[in-house]
Amino acid sequence: QLDQSGGGLVHAGGALTLSCVLSGRTISDYTVGWFRQVQGKEREFVAVIIRQNGATLFSEFAQGRFAISIDSAKNTGLLQMNNLRPEDSALYYCGVTDRHIGNPMEEDQYTDWGQGTQVTVTS
Repeated sequence: QLDQSGGGLVHAGGALTLSCVLSGRTISDYTVGWFRQVQGKEREFVAVIIRQNGATLFSEFAQGRFAISIDSAKNTGLLQMNNLRPEDSALYYCGVTDRHIGNPMEEDQYTDWGQGTQVTVTS
């Protein structure tokens, strides 16, 4: 089970950290990805941290503004978002998989998902 938190309302230029707590399993055994979805649009890839080597990958819009990490002590995946823009407003989801991952930018690579957390950025 994945339990998300950390969303909220923030002004443009502000920051938020999203959390994704994994229950009953060890999160360092998993690849953790973050996606976001705006109503009426498809879910889009944000960032991923690969379990085997800790490598990270970001979408173009997240590069340089967002950071992804694992807090093993808290069994939590983290997405730190800085310099937020109104266009970052969306429902953010974390997904995990312990399987070999092909293209981490594809949501069907992930086996379990959090419930989503809303991020709203005002101008």
